[in-house]
Amino acid sequence: MAEENKNEKSKRRFFGRRNNSKNNSGAKKDNSSKVTNQSNNQNTNKAVNNQTKNQKAESSIKVTSNIGKKNDTYLNKGSEAKKEVVKEKPTEDVLKNIMQNPIRSKFNNNKINPTSSNKQNTKQQTKQNSAQSAGAKSAANTQSSSKPAQEKINPSQMKAIVENKSGRARDVSTLKRERLKIIPLGGLEEVGKNITVFEYGNDIILVDCGVSFPEEDMLGVDLVTPDITYLEKNKSKIKGMCITHGHEDHIGSIPYVLKQINMPVYASRLTCGLIKTKLEEHKLVRSTKMTEVRAGETITLGCFKVEFIQSTHSIADSMAFAIHTPVGVIVHTGDFKVDYTPIDGKVMDFTRLAELGKQGVLALMSDSTNSEREGFTMSEKTVGKVFEKIFNGCQKRIIVATFASNVHRVQQIINCAVETDRKVSIAGRSMENVMNVARELGYLDIPDGILIDIDNVDAYPPNRVVIITTGSQGESMAGLSRMAQGSHKKVSIGRDDLVIISAHPIPGNEKMVSDVIDDLIKIGAEVIYHSIADVHVSGHACKEEQKLMLCLTKPKYFIPVHGEYKHLKAHAETAKAVGVPEDNIAILHNGAVLELDNGFCKITGSVPSGEVLVDGLGVGDVGNIVLRDRQHLAEEGIIIVVMVMDKKTGKIVGSPDIISRGFVYVRESEDLMEEIQKVVNKELEKINSKETKDWSTIKSNIKDSLHDYLFQKTKRNPMLIPIITEI
Repeated sequence: MAEENKNEKSKRRFFGRRNNSKNNSGAKKDNSSKVTNQSNNQNTNKAVNNQTKNQKAESSIKVTSNIGKKNDTYLNKGSEAKKEVVKEKPTEDVLKNIMQNPIRSKFNNNKINPTSSNKQNTKQQTKQNSAQSAGAKSAANTQSSSKPAQEKINPSQMKAIVENKSGRARDVSTLKRERLKIIPLGGLEEVGKNITVFEYGNDIILVDCGVSFPEEDMLGVDLVTPDITYLEKNKSKIKGMCITHGHEDHIGSIPYVLKQINMPVYASRLTCGLIKTKLEEHKLVRSTKMTEVRAGETITLGCFKVEFIQSTHSIADSMAFAIHTPVGVIVHTGDFKVDYTPIDGKVMDFTRLAELGKQGVLALMSDSTNSEREGFTMSEKTVGKVFEKIFNGCQKRIIVATFASNVHRVQQIINCAVETDRKVSIAGRSMENVMNVARELGYLDIPDGILIDIDNVDAYPPNRVVIITTGSQGESMAGLSRMAQGSHKKVSIGRDDLVIISAHPIPGNEKMVSDVIDDLIKIGAEVIYHSIADVHVSGHACKEEQKLMLCLTKPKYFIPVHGEYKHLKAHAETAKAVGVPEDNIAILHNGAVLELDNGFCKITGSVPSGEVLVDGLGVGDVGNIVLRDRQHLAEEGIIIVVMVMDKKTGKIVGSPDIISRGFVYVRESEDLMEEIQKVVNKELEKINSKETKDWSTIKSNIKDSLHDYLFQKTKRNPMLIPIITEI
């Protein structure tokens, strides 16, 4: 009976302590000291003293024990009572105390196993436990025996501990780290159509948005734009578009993309002016937010900070980007060359690039167009000196074809015209648009009275006129091509003309440029092009300039961009030559997803990428099937068989009409046309005898029989289209 009373009193003291703990939840709790009711006056002072001594040590235990907890309770070493989680953020002093205190925790699946204290705390625990009842001692011993072995952690492990929103701490080493994604949707393994996606978490930015020009087999196609399916699916993440410069292969697709996804556009002054002319054509000026950014300025787009850096290229106001991301700095060169004497005097900001390299560049994305060429690219000013020699003493009318966007080249042509007392006329809509924008914004200096209308060129002697035109790439509808074919409404070329083609053929355009040169020579014009004189310099860096960019920025990872695969591969070899490890070089393809952080660089997947063809006002309505049909029509021609069916009987009546286009010249192939008629009539007799009324079956039988005959007779495969009309 006395034993039961003793146990009963122990229980009352134990549960009384729990109730007292609940009522004072805001205060710090002692996990090992025993607080008795105030009625036990003889133990009060002793318990209070023990509690006071252990609170200092216990504060660090609470912080350490709270790290990594997923639930809201943990068990004390000397008691079964549950304690509330301490949600206060640990102060710097407390953390220092933890680092110096030998108490350590073992990480296991985001949970912290309780650890033993130092010797001093152990002695205090022993004194306190001696005052506990037999039942409490038993519970505490059971609890203590189930604890795993303790391990120490070093200070570097403590730095990996962070605090989440709920106030609980967690170990970041066990979480999946967010990485930067770099996704090129165009511009790789091709020339043009440059567009790159940078994605981190819920933020996306674009760098450039260009077009490419159709290849020979893309019959009737005007432009080629990138496939933006991935962007349409993630349009809510897109923060904006940053443009490096104003060439078509970097800005040409902007109107087509903005029609699908409205986003702000950030670019330099001249680039914004050129973009605006495109938006006006598509009636998108009011709905598009455009912001001019100067070299040296930085814009913030979500988690990205994009720094605009002065660069040099074959167009004014070219920029490189330093994209500051949560995982590091990415330097994107855009198209560039190293020109120490640019026409506008704005030299590339080598100082800033070197500063970034010193601070640490995670990855460099660099222009690869001229990666197969040794040495350096010549300065733009060297072209002006060649022009001066050609202009001086020339008594012929001079016609210069160049890229419309090459404002520096146009300025040098105008300077030579002024020095030789010649008037200047502009031919070509794109050339007129660029010159108007550049002059309005102050990038072209044209003295008054120099420009004349194209309609008035014949009013001046040949040695007093210079015509600046488009068509340096042999485009069929450009000004120079129409002049060479004699189809230009304003200009006729003859023996009194000197034509300068101030451009290198873009890969794929060599045949068209060669044909234009031949046509010009046939009609008596004198032609000067890159093989004869240095009338053109590239706007892209050669090997030595690419090495300089690599040495300035000192990137950890290297990503060659802008060029065909052979260009990317050659640039990768250059990077290896200056010390970039081969494992740190990523050669991508369009649609590849490159995930990147300070210790990871790997292609982890792919997204939809490809081509969207623009034909007239149609965007995307011309695909592979349409191109195949056009190719078929161009190579083989078409035969149309028109038949009449009686609505009542369902039989073909009369003789079918045979129409041929692009297959044979009918007047010279009457015998063949008669044979075709006989083959069709014979097949129709079979159809009528079987009383076949299904139109699909009739058409299929006609096509099969006619196809076999034509291939056997002519070895050709024209497109066959049977047509049935019902009366």
